[in-house]
Amino acid sequence: MRAAMIALSLVVATPALAQGKPDPAAVVAGTYNIDSAHSQVLFTVQHMGFSEYTGQFTNPTGTLTIDPKNPAAAKVDVTFPIDKVSTTVTKLDDHLKSKDFFDAASFPTGHFVSTKVDVSGTTATITGDLTLKGVTKPITLKARFVGAGAGMGPGKKINVGFAAAGKVKRSDYGITFLVPMVSDEVALTINAAFVAQ
Repeated sequence: MRAAMIALSLVVATPALAQGKPDPAAVVAGTYNIDSAHSQVLFTVQHMGFSEYTGQFTNPTGTLTIDPKNPAAAKVDVTFPIDKVSTTVTKLDDHLKSKDFFDAASFPTGHFVSTKVDVSGTTATITGDLTLKGVTKPITLKARFVGAGAGMGPGKKINVGFAAAGKVKRSDYGITFLVPMVSDEVALTINAAFVAQ
């Protein structure tokens, strides 16, 4: 009984942790940096017609500039390190870094930068340029607002988060190894958390 009372008193005394809310009114105008530890660039392919397989690029960097009063002027810029590609298989990670796929030694980063943003409520269509393996092609992402609010870091700076998804053909970027056994079409997802500068 005494242990239960102590545990209860600790819970009551502990301040609530910061948590974002899906409320666009919580977004503050300004420039935000990507929270690299909580952001991902995911890719999913179909493997030999049997399964879908997802990998990710971790530790992306970049910025978001946004003004809730003029959301169409928003600008997002994301860079992701190719040598941070990660799957569930170490040998596959190494192969993806090779010239057969992304050629991390020659092309160490991928890059997405928006060129147009059309906002509708808490969703948006983001048009931009994706650069992989030295090739830049236009792509369209469907984005949704996840949440915003004061973060837990020093100064409790405002955090905002978005998820965006689209499709690309890897052959457009010169990545043709094992097509069509591994699909040419790739589903791309960017899960991005941003912290106010």
